[in-house]
Parts: sequence; structure tokens; C-alpha cells
Amino acid sequence: MHSLNNILMTTLFTAWGYHLSYLEFFAFITSVVGVALGVFGPRSTWPWWNISSLLYAVLFFEEKYYASGFLQFIFIAGGFWGWFGWGAEGARPGKLSRRNASYWLAGFAVSWIALNPLLIHLGAAATLTDSFGFVGSCIAQVLMVKEKFETWPLWFVVDAVYTYQFARGGQYLTSILYLIFVAIAIAGWVRWNRESKKQITLS
Repeated sequence: MHSLNNILMTTLFTAWGYHLSYLEFFAFITSVVGVALGVFGPRSTWPWWNISSLLYAVLFFEEKYYASGFLQFIFIAGGFWGWFGWGAEGARPGKLSRRNASYWLAGFAVSWIALNPLLIHLGAAATLTDSFGFVGSCIAQVLMVKEKFETWPLWFVVDAVYTYQFARGGQYLTSILYLIFVAIAIAGWVRWNRESKKQITLS
């Protein structure tokens, strides 16, 4: 296992002083495919999420982004849940009620504030942004599995925060990845909003 990790952390190429590892490269590719598929809602998005999450778990623990590392295992669990939850027909987007949306928002705020001191205690490379991203991603993942439109506005905000965090930490390809995720979140926002309105009409 240790030798495999050494191979994955080997530099694929260097550009402008940035060393890109095989691990980060393959994590990048699988993540883009998985999230892009999520916009269109096929069930095949979930295996890609699981592969990319496993790769990023290794990378984030290496870089001491502990919350982001643990988050990947939640993504993997969500991937299995999403595979069986969506079914063969894929996602059928709906919307949260205002009351439920307010509950999720309140839970987000409380959990974010509560997690930050723990990351400080662990000596994490980032605390406020990583705790924000962890909590926001967990909620967005649940909303995505439950086929709720609100997943995409939340992914937009979370991915923008992660774009800043990883650029500041020197993980430039991962930062670019999250910037791509911001653009994909906008596309998902538009498409799932349209699809959720269709579901309301059909019902």
C-alpha cells in the first residue's frame, strides 16, 4: 500500500514550478467526468464520484486537509446511496419547501461553526474554509441523492470557496478543478430548475 501511494504521488510533470502528481491528475479527470454527468442526471454519475472521491481522500490527507479528506468517504457512501436511490431512470429533480430549506440552512450554519474548533485542534491546513466546504458538501450530497434542485446553488457556493482554498494552498490543478465545478454547478442549477418545474407540472 505504501509503495502504491509512492507511485501515485510521483510527479507526472512540472509546469511553472508546480509538481503535478499522477494521483492529482487522475483524481481531476474522474471528478470532472462524474460531476459533469450529474448535471444530466444519469445513474452512471455515481461510480465516477466514488473513484474520484477515493483518489482525493488520499491526496487531501497527504496535504493535511483533514475535513476534505474525511468528506470523500461521505461522498463514497453517498455514491452507493445515490446509485440505488436514483434508480435506472436517473434523477427526477424536485424542490424543497421553504420550511425545509430554512432547516437545512440553520443546520449548515450551526455545523460549520461547531466543526471549525476541531480542525484548529487537529492542526489542519485550513479551518474556516475547510469546515465550510465539509458541511456544505455533506448537505449538497444529501440533497443531490434526494434529487433536490437546491443541491446546485449550494454546490456553486461550496465550490467557489474550495477554489479559493486550494489556490491559496498551492494545489493549483485542484483549484482549477473546483473552478470548473463552479461552472458545472451553474449548468446544473439551470437544468435542474427547469426539470423540477416539469415535475411540478406533471404532478
